[in-house]
Amino acid sequence: MKKLTALALMGALASGPALADLVFPDLSYRTGPFAAGGIPFSDGYQDYFTMVNARDGGIGGIPAKVIECETGYNTEKGVECYEATKGEGALVYQPLSTGITYQLIPKVTADGIPLHTMGYGRTSAANGKVFSHVFNYPANYWDAASVAIKYLLSENGDSLEGKKIVLLFHNSAYGKEPIPTLEALSQKYGFDLTTIAVDSPGQEQKSQWLQIRRERPDYVLMWGWGVMNQVAVQEAANIRFPMENFIGNWWAGAEHDVTPAGEAANGYKALNMNKVGDLPVFADIQTHVHDAGLAAGDGSNLGSVLYTRGMYAAMLAVEAAKTAQKINGTADITAAQMRDGMEALEMTAAKMEALGMPGVGPEFSVTCEDHGGSGMGIVQQWDASAKAWVPLTDFIAPEDDVTGPLVIADSEAFAAENAIAPRCE
Repeated sequence: MKKLTALALMGALASGPALADLVFPDLSYRTGPFAAGGIPFSDGYQDYFTMVNARDGGIGGIPAKVIECETGYNTEKGVECYEATKGEGALVYQPLSTGITYQLIPKVTADGIPLHTMGYGRTSAANGKVFSHVFNYPANYWDAASVAIKYLLSENGDSLEGKKIVLLFHNSAYGKEPIPTLEALSQKYGFDLTTIAVDSPGQEQKSQWLQIRRERPDYVLMWGWGVMNQVAVQEAANIRFPMENFIGNWWAGAEHDVTPAGEAANGYKALNMNKVGDLPVFADIQTHVHDAGLAAGDGSNLGSVLYTRGMYAAMLAVEAAKTAQKINGTADITAAQMRDGMEALEMTAAKMEALGMPGVGPEFSVTCEDHGGSGMGIVQQWDASAKAWVPLTDFIAPEDDVTGPLVIADSEAFAAENAIAPRCE
């Protein structure tokens, strides 16, 4: 797969789009303090497209082309990458950054290119009536917050009355996303919520964990990313906070988040939007991609949490492209037709099994009104001796009666501010 910087891409793309390919840009970050998460996701994302080309002859007979552009998890560079690649015939963007997402929402809407922010980005983009070109299925941050609280309710006899919960969050648009939902849930269930910010990139957290030690919360929830997660797990161990009461979101639950702390990380929990395990599709990727010398990375990430998630994201893009080809009666789809395919996407258990990914994610259907999917997530726990994540639950549904009104209120405010007329009527 081609890897260029934003400036190099400007020159490389001057000759115009390659009409023979279906283009999927990869706004990656293989450098900087967030590279530990960016690398495996990008590897999985690219390797799946490579496998589809080698095994299936492309998507509907047309090769998929991935153009990688390094953002360093920097919003300005992410926008540069978007501007550098959109003229190549880009079908959908997956920026893996809430900051970049916020900047791209008006751009993709004006340019008619869909944006997929699975499990991150602007949560209220789940309202397709307002956000025509943004999709965040299978779940969003407010879903994640609700799933975490539902899990804690199940662990405490369906009552959190009087419990103290701390949200330790990355001090950015990303980290602040779950706060409205947790505030609403704290009022509903009577727990005391304290929010503690960690400035990016998160290498210094001693004062935050001293505060946690003083306040002695029953649980700590974490919205972290990159090096912040590793440091937090180690600091929790340093103050002897019980790991089984420390729960990260699905961007704070990968192997690299816990392995630096060794045995001290044992028992740490995290959400996940996709299950991990020995999926049959990995054998096809090994044969058609890694053994053929076509891997995006060094091959070491195959099967890891974030490699699996990147692969899952690519699979959803491929299935949306197939849907677009079917409903439009053409294999050579445009970005507008890709958007229509994403809005008509349906993921069933049978389809995932046929793709060699049984149970990798929840079943869901996308509609004009609902771009957010089912909102389900699982809770997993780190087994340090086995060096593996162990699922503790099946997929847990969020409380739509709590998250739904928040999505409507925020999206309608956005529509009013930007003079957007609701769709789907």
